[in-house]
Amino acid sequence: MDGEHFALSGVERERAKLPPIFNSSPPTGFGRGAKQPFPSLGTFINTLSQRRDTVGRNMTGTLTSTQWLKHGRELPPICDVRQKQRLSIDTLPPEVKAPFPCDPIIPLRTKTTKEFQEDMEHAVQTGDWREVREFYLTTFESFIEINAAFKREANGSFNTIDDSGVNAKFVNAVYDALLSTPQDIQKSVLKGIINSLLREWKGPRTKDDLRAYFILVQNPQYSSTSTYVIYAHLLRQIAALSEADHHFLVHWLKKLSARRFRLLVERLLQFISTRLFPAEPDELPPLTKCSWWVPSATKVLSLFNAANSVSSPPIMPFTDFYNITLEHIDFMEEYRTWQNYGNSNRFSFCQFPFILSAVVKKAIIQKDSEQQMISQARQSLVSKVSRRQRVDMNLLFLNIKVRRAQLLSDSLDELMRKRCDLKKKLRVTFVGEAGLDMGGLTKEWFLLLVRQIFHTDYGMFTYMKDSRCHWFSSWKCDNYSEFQLVGTLMGLAVYNSIALDIHFPLYCYRKLLTPPTAPCDQNALVGMATATLEDLQQIMPELAHGLGELLSYEGNVEEDFYLTFQVLQEEMGIAKSYNLKPGGDKIPVTKQNRKEYVQLYVDFLLNKSIYKQFAAFYHGFHSVCASDALMLLRPEEVEMLVCGSPELDMSALQKAAQYEGYSKTDTTVRCFWDVVLAFPLELQKKLLHFATGSDRVPVGGMADLNFKISKIDVPTDWLPISHTCFNQICLPPYRTRKELKHKLTIAISNAEGFGLE
Repeated sequence: MDGEHFALSGVERERAKLPPIFNSSPPTGFGRGAKQPFPSLGTFINTLSQRRDTVGRNMTGTLTSTQWLKHGRELPPICDVRQKQRLSIDTLPPEVKAPFPCDPIIPLRTKTTKEFQEDMEHAVQTGDWREVREFYLTTFESFIEINAAFKREANGSFNTIDDSGVNAKFVNAVYDALLSTPQDIQKSVLKGIINSLLREWKGPRTKDDLRAYFILVQNPQYSSTSTYVIYAHLLRQIAALSEADHHFLVHWLKKLSARRFRLLVERLLQFISTRLFPAEPDELPPLTKCSWWVPSATKVLSLFNAANSVSSPPIMPFTDFYNITLEHIDFMEEYRTWQNYGNSNRFSFCQFPFILSAVVKKAIIQKDSEQQMISQARQSLVSKVSRRQRVDMNLLFLNIKVRRAQLLSDSLDELMRKRCDLKKKLRVTFVGEAGLDMGGLTKEWFLLLVRQIFHTDYGMFTYMKDSRCHWFSSWKCDNYSEFQLVGTLMGLAVYNSIALDIHFPLYCYRKLLTPPTAPCDQNALVGMATATLEDLQQIMPELAHGLGELLSYEGNVEEDFYLTFQVLQEEMGIAKSYNLKPGGDKIPVTKQNRKEYVQLYVDFLLNKSIYKQFAAFYHGFHSVCASDALMLLRPEEVEMLVCGSPELDMSALQKAAQYEGYSKTDTTVRCFWDVVLAFPLELQKKLLHFATGSDRVPVGGMADLNFKISKIDVPTDWLPISHTCFNQICLPPYRTRKELKHKLTIAISNAEGFGLE
């Protein structure tokens, strides 16, 4: 091809920029804006045939990653297809302005999975790859050929979300074999994909186009950075599809096997990470030339996340969509962009919060909280100075003074009086005790309050033994301020990075995010999340099971169950009746209306019967945590922020531990870890509480505790001591494992309060 010159059309000029092996392929569409006279159709086809033959003889060469990047990075951007067509149709010569058929007839291809596998076995055994080569060359030549090969019925419509019409078994066999074929075959597949992606499109995409995208995105070749330019353009076209097309793709994607679904998700995450942090500076095109790569990949990843969400059960845990490399970007800049521009065309990862780990979301909330704390403190300071009053540094804090004997009432009074200071840094003082709060007293205050509030004798919450969680008591009263206190406590815990030992069901956190930001209208309904039988199962499994049996009962529902749309509920030992709908006590439950009965009953139990209690709780939480960042969170993530993780990994704590006065090889330290790793879970929790003031693990894991073991030069008959504000435990130089275990067990089992009057 050296020295040859052609009068190139728009598409040809772009294709001329591709790596050498791709320059040979005839375009599947025609260019726009050609400056030279367009050749006649016969000359055009003959010229392209000669070029194809030339490349066919040179196909065995190896394409290096550098060649790919040098040429491939210059692929043209793919803009709006309808706009592109309007620009190009008028530039075509008369002989090629024939109308495009709306639904082209797909050629019949009859190769089966078994026949393909036999061809592969023959090629491997004999070294004769002609049959396999011809199959791959033909199949990936265009979207029409892709459909011809992989569609179960070549010209069937298959226009439903439930059936893509794709022969998944055949697709899997072809892709599983692809990476074991010779290099020239693999290159021919990529060449065909480029030809398809560069084609001029007229009108909206058809379902056959969607099928082609669905098949192409599964290609295993995109795992290599040398193919990222092609992969990026494929992702860009998929991301630009209409919402209706995305709806089809979501439902087709969820039909993939769990293994293949996970591989595709991991490939997209790796693509985003590599684009953001390439291993070598020259490995990929300059970021300025391909700023659309990451947004396109993230949008396609959101389709997989949607597919995962609508699957029951989910195909993979939501945490597997986290991209931990995003912990190293300026996520606050992403957050500010999202706050300022919302879901506009200005891309921010916060538009797709499923990709942000709980660690990033926690950091965003904390930094947002810090800014609000600083703003509150500054306002207080300016107010004092402007009135020429003496500045007391205490005004920079939310100062809570409580007596242990009146802990709950004192805390409620303090928080009610200081509602304007809730966004300041929290500092707790126990009256009559000498202790400066550097974090430890705050943790203890939370622990003791939670323990008292959730005690069964107190009556605010009911402990459900079957589900091992707490739920709101339905008793009615005139003042729900104590429920507001619990919500405020939870908000303060998130705001001040304290993990609470609270056992609410996940549905509670879903209610807490309904809506995620408190409405300005105080009378607007809050916490009324849609309730299902599965939600009730989390809280009252026995009742949920009974209602499930009602729904599946085959006999005479009305005569055998004798139910009406009225329910009885016990409140403080008194049974009260409530109609689920007007006149419910006179409406029998029948086979025809039992679904409505179950839905109304579940909604009554989880929403209406506890509305005032939960509304107070909701407003208490949001009075502290009023932040746009809450919109980024899933209910599971709110639970992690409030409660931390109950899963203790003492081995991880050992790896992250720091030492002062000791080294990790000292006898005392080795004895300490031998004892702690052998402790039962209950004692491990007590140790964590003794050293840190909480028995929960923060979102970032044990490493985030900054746990320290220090040496204290006192006789070995002393007990260990701790500084909970610094997550520090101080050990005398115990000489034996037995001695250390005895002293440590006594210390952690009697670790409440400072014992000073």
